Amino acid sequence: MTIRILGPNLINQIAAGEVVERPSSAVKELVENSIDAGARRIDIVVTDGGRVALSVADDGHGMDADDLALAVQRHATSKLPGEDLENIHTLGFRGEALPSIGSVARLTVTSRTAGADSAWEINVEGGAVSGPEPAAHPPGTRVEVRDLFYATPARLKFLKAPQTERNHVVDAVRRLAMAHPGTAFSLSEGERRILKLPPAQGDLLSARLDRLDAIMGNDFGANALPIEAARESIELTGHIGLPTLNRGNAQMQFLFVNGRPVRDKLLHGAVRAAYRDFLAHDRHPLLALFLEIPPQAVDVNAHPAKTEVRFRDPGLVRGLIVSALKHALAEAGHRASTTVSSAALGAMRPADAPRTGFLPRQPAGGGVPPSTAGNTALAEGAHGFHRPLDQADHGSHVTTPSAPEAAYQADEDEHYPLGAARAQLHETYIVAQTDEGIVIVDQHAAHERLVYEDMKKALAAGGIQRQALLIPEVVELDEAAAERILARTQELTELGLAVEAFGTGAVVVRETPALLGEIDAAGLIRDLADDLAEYDTTLSLESRLADVCSTMACHGSVRAGRRLNAPEMNALLRQMEATPHSGQCNHGRPTYVELRLADIERLFGRR
Repeated sequence: MTIRILGPNLINQIAAGEVVERPSSAVKELVENSIDAGARRIDIVVTDGGRVALSVADDGHGMDADDLALAVQRHATSKLPGEDLENIHTLGFRGEALPSIGSVARLTVTSRTAGADSAWEINVEGGAVSGPEPAAHPPGTRVEVRDLFYATPARLKFLKAPQTERNHVVDAVRRLAMAHPGTAFSLSEGERRILKLPPAQGDLLSARLDRLDAIMGNDFGANALPIEAARESIELTGHIGLPTLNRGNAQMQFLFVNGRPVRDKLLHGAVRAAYRDFLAHDRHPLLALFLEIPPQAVDVNAHPAKTEVRFRDPGLVRGLIVSALKHALAEAGHRASTTVSSAALGAMRPADAPRTGFLPRQPAGGGVPPSTAGNTALAEGAHGFHRPLDQADHGSHVTTPSAPEAAYQADEDEHYPLGAARAQLHETYIVAQTDEGIVIVDQHAAHERLVYEDMKKALAAGGIQRQALLIPEVVELDEAAAERILARTQELTELGLAVEAFGTGAVVVRETPALLGEIDAAGLIRDLADDLAEYDTTLSLESRLADVCSTMACHGSVRAGRRLNAPEMNALLRQMEATPHSGQCNHGRPTYVELRLADIERLFGRR
């Protein structure tokens, strides 16, 4: 076969297959051009999801006739003044977007520079260029794309329904709008306005939160924690949601590098590591993180779509993200998201109740503020939690403090963030009264988190104290499960659990962690064997120990059905206030629900 050089139009069509995958790809490239041109307002219009037509208009610097003629040529760009690909400060730099779009669609570019007498217009149809010619247009640039992929009909088969393509366009515009809050964005489909975002005001951090609030919803704004961290020459800013504000997928996680929206496995892995102690494996937090890094330390030329990046020191970037997120979550204290209370109030409203007059109002304070007071020790109370239950304790489902105790607690504990214990319902839920309402605590979920945090502290301090069983307990398992347990004996010993082989398919438990008190050793070993079957063997020792700690804490915490007296309940509340992350259990579920008095009155129509 004879080797030949491909024609320019065919080269552009091949490049278009990498740069312009669908209408949203074209919108992304054009909006990035507008941002690079210094636009303060960008208007996007799509028809039929962008398949039939799309346009992007801005008030940026604009182009004269000579620049317009060069703009539709392959590898022509104003964004790379030198030859240094390691010093990129713009979103675009490859000079491929306009010629690639023009090779597979009908493209019209109209532009006018500030102070020019008239605008200029150039047309490209299937790679054929005509113009530029004089035209009428205000300062700025307008790019119209019609009949996308008409020149490559095979590509049309891969496009989805118009609604699906429109959703991809919306997602692309939202991501760019998040990174550039000072720019106004509007997105319309025909006469219908889909998105309208005015320019945000104030400093960068508050402006970004306003923009995130408009895009991700008020729930995120009310439950977002600010992120500000730096390490060496890298800066990380943004906002992350409380663990109790989570989703079943990662679609509400937005990551940006130097103002560029990216999808990077390293960054997503760092987010999972930071939230590992607070969310179940199938739940995902809401967040938007902005990484500012010297251009020489990141390669944005890894893919034509520019959505993938490569870091020169990935360990430094990952460590910065994990530490910054963990620090912010620890600073949140026992705070839980306001959506927990809103969901509880919504569940309380009768199904046939009118939708006006009784709708719950979201608390304005954004949750409970972190505690600044409270007893940090619960060692003595914890031993009392594990004492044998009296037979007489099983009769009633409600425990209330005696009258003198109640009066005393009203004077002392009611002013704490989680209030004073007033009752225990069904030996499972603690009801406490605060200055502004009531708090309902799931005693098992709350104590599970407290035990887990205690185990992590003890482990970091050099090991968990063990208590020997008077009679070692033999646990029968299948052979594979026993092998998984025995393969982790060293790790389990560090956690205070001493196990040995006891024949085929069995292990013997000789010591258990002292802080767990009396536990079901056989049930713990079986759960650990199941968990170890699911854990990734490539995880670090620290990550595996954290997972095992979580399972052990669940077995060692106060069980539902255990009767607690008033001092024990109040001790639990005080330790929750003094313990970071106590607003959610180890699986991401809330440990308490706070109901403000105004919301309760609204349930009964008193407001």
